[in-house]
Amino acid sequence: MKRRSVMERQDRVVGAVVGSAVGDALGAPFEFGPAGVYTARFPDGVGTMCGGGGWEPGEATDDTQMAVLVAESLLERGGLDLPDVFGRFRRWAAGEPKDIGLQTEDVLTSGEPWDIAAALHFQVNGRAAGNGSLMRAATSAVYFARAGQVATMAAARRIAALTHGDRAAWEGTAVLHELIRVALDGGDPLAAVPGALDRVHEDHRERWAAVLAPGWHPDTATEFNGAVWPCLGTALWALRTTHTYENALAAAVDVGGDTDTVAAVTGGLAGALYGLGAIPARWSEPLHVPLPGYGDRVLRTPDLVDLAGQLDRASHVAIPTDIRTPRTCT
Repeated sequence: MKRRSVMERQDRVVGAVVGSAVGDALGAPFEFGPAGVYTARFPDGVGTMCGGGGWEPGEATDDTQMAVLVAESLLERGGLDLPDVFGRFRRWAAGEPKDIGLQTEDVLTSGEPWDIAAALHFQVNGRAAGNGSLMRAATSAVYFARAGQVATMAAARRIAALTHGDRAAWEGTAVLHELIRVALDGGDPLAAVPGALDRVHEDHRERWAAVLAPGWHPDTATEFNGAVWPCLGTALWALRTTHTYENALAAAVDVGGDTDTVAAVTGGLAGALYGLGAIPARWSEPLHVPLPGYGDRVLRTPDLVDLAGQLDRASHVAIPTDIRTPRTCT
């Protein structure tokens, strides 16, 4: 029984990392499409990595590329080294990736120091609640999961704050970390929502509670799903209204809009819930993750499987309390 338990966790860990990357690549060709875009392309419901919109079949976007950079920093630095993560992000941005969020690009190319770049961007623009910190969260969620709820949510906020100055993005990313942590432990991430909301900053708890409520539907969103609230809300809705990894991803992409990121977030959650074995081989086999700014490196599914295992094995210590954090501007 103990051996079976270990194997189940390993399957979920890999499912979270590979599942997020698969969702990213599956949704990429449909980005900015209308609702029903997945059903229109695959009326029989059997979707493939079709490519399109400048993306090869199975090619992951900035979502997974940044998640890999976070993972490799955590492993190589032996923990959360925020200046190092930011430096890797900057090198990647300078490598001219095919896709990069406007907000993220502004922060990474501003020339400002790592600990104030996002805060200054928010101070000037007044808007920084994009979903770019959600999209890259699967790897750090796996790494910090064994450290418990408080540590994983704290780490999520700190990593999010590197590029997003709005606390709404920090809190959403913290909730996603916690729901993945629960799923990796074999729990129900949907049932864990109230407990995660209890840890959300009081200024943001009411809005997040509304978006993550069982009765919420993507049609009721008040923002484009490139924003953090409807992105995570849609991922939970897709999980709540389906019963398999494959169906959850199809539902997420079919919402339209920012399909790669919505599907990446959904894929990370669904992968942690259902495990690697639930991800169709026709999706995982063509998966590949180029890393602009890092030569000709391309990670494929076996590389992500190995990366996920390393993250889980290395995640036995809580984040230090004296770690330097990004600043905020008021």
